[in-house]
Amino acid sequence: MQPPHLAHWPSHLPQSITVPATALPDNLETSARRYPDKAALVFFGRAMPYRELAHTAERLAAYLHSVGVRQGDRVILLMQNLPQLVAAHFAILRANAVVVPVNPMNLAEELKHYITDGEVKVAIASADLGAELAKASNALPAGQRLDHLLVTQPGEYLPPPGQGDAIPAAWQAWLTTPQPLPTLEGGSTATWQDALACTAPVPPLTVGPQDLSVLPYTSGTTGLPKGCMHTHRSIMHNAVASALWGQGSSENVTLTVIPMFHITGMVSVMHASIYLGATMVLMPRWDRELAGQLISRYQVTNWTNIPTMVIDLFASPNFRQFDLRSLAYIGGGGAAMPQAVAQRLLEEYGLTYQEGYGLTETAAPSHNNPAQHSKQQCLGMPFIGTESFIANPDTLEPMPQGEQGEIVVSGPQVFSGYWRSEGATRAAFFERDGKRFFRTGDLGWMDAEGYFFITDRLKRMINASGFKVWPAEVEALMFRHPGIQEACVVSAKDAYRGETVKAVVVLRPSHKGQVSEEDVIAWCRENMAAYKAPRIVEFVDALPKSGSGKVMWRLLQDAQK
Repeated sequence: MQPPHLAHWPSHLPQSITVPATALPDNLETSARRYPDKAALVFFGRAMPYRELAHTAERLAAYLHSVGVRQGDRVILLMQNLPQLVAAHFAILRANAVVVPVNPMNLAEELKHYITDGEVKVAIASADLGAELAKASNALPAGQRLDHLLVTQPGEYLPPPGQGDAIPAAWQAWLTTPQPLPTLEGGSTATWQDALACTAPVPPLTVGPQDLSVLPYTSGTTGLPKGCMHTHRSIMHNAVASALWGQGSSENVTLTVIPMFHITGMVSVMHASIYLGATMVLMPRWDRELAGQLISRYQVTNWTNIPTMVIDLFASPNFRQFDLRSLAYIGGGGAAMPQAVAQRLLEEYGLTYQEGYGLTETAAPSHNNPAQHSKQQCLGMPFIGTESFIANPDTLEPMPQGEQGEIVVSGPQVFSGYWRSEGATRAAFFERDGKRFFRTGDLGWMDAEGYFFITDRLKRMINASGFKVWPAEVEALMFRHPGIQEACVVSAKDAYRGETVKAVVVLRPSHKGQVSEEDVIAWCRENMAAYKAPRIVEFVDALPKSGSGKVMWRLLQDAQK
């Protein structure tokens, strides 16, 4: 019996695809041959044609090879949505190496783990973030530090002063003020222009579809973040599939504002656009006024986002001045789109907000809503080439339609496993009917038409405006505070973010009365990314524990409802 969702499968889409038998850098090289003079990127009015983007990536690849990067080496990429991120991402792949994309909000204490766990020796960062990365490296033992750091100024590709699009006032200093190169103890640093001046030949492309391409990190219920091993093939699949699902063509103009260090921005936006030969209009950070202006000015056709962005844009006092009529596709995930906002998009612009679902482990979408038969506040149906069902978390047998269980996924986009973590990999997969299924850790149910809905999480994860916050990681960092004896991190309701981070803390006896809730919040902001830092701290005398001594986090979580 065929799956029920196929009754509503988009008639113009194949149910599965043949993935190109090439490595990811070939997509950029192919688009550069086809559309050499077409804008690949637009950054505040400055267009970077495909020819220039491909040349820049090749020069950087040659430079990386010249400083010792070889096939399979991991290279950290730390920056916001700048033209340099796209060029550097493809340069690392073209150098036969592996991209380690890192959230630019991470601070030195967090960055150490990415350097040591991935045994990273070379990194590329924007100047505003390079100092923090150097600080992390310098604090490590000599044998674990970075050898080389390539630094670019954030405004390297801005148009000349007085030309192009207006930069928001809050970004002026960040984008236009050059910053000094950081000091890398025991290693060397170089500027972007140094790298572009490299005259060495580009190394032969020796990687193929089966080789590792990116190593994005994600956390689970325990321990530090784990690297998700994605091959060129798994990323290629969802890049091509996302392009098809989003009605993609070379004429697409995509507003690129969701972070490209994040799996959705990387795969469904950046890689999909480069594969198509489309144009990306880059926004380094979210700003609703700028977003409205860019959609209007460049006649943006495709916008993948998180729902809070749409909500914020609608709230602009200048909203009626923006022209959104060019939009042909709008969708995203990370949080449910409020029904009233989705309805307004439909009634005023004829746009169906296409919600989807995916994880770092699934290279972004494993489920999506088709435009022709979309359901609001729904994950959608299994994506192109994907099988999924609701499993009993204990027996892993399929649950009856309408009953809650764990969402499990099998498909060509699913990652190979966790980097150097065989135990975690074994726990994340199971075999059924000769297929390998990934356990998402999310609880949900499936309706009679084969659409999936999320209800809860098996894994402890907080979703704050689409940013995934993993309590175990925040707790591990909080334990470094000299006054904290124990901490349990849970989610609290937030009117704007949906969820926010709350820490329930037991202070050491020596610090009671000496440390306030505000002190803990301030310390957290100094030692971890702002989106992870608890915004609420509650002091208690003791945390609830089970007979085996484990903290009963679920009791604390339920108390927030």
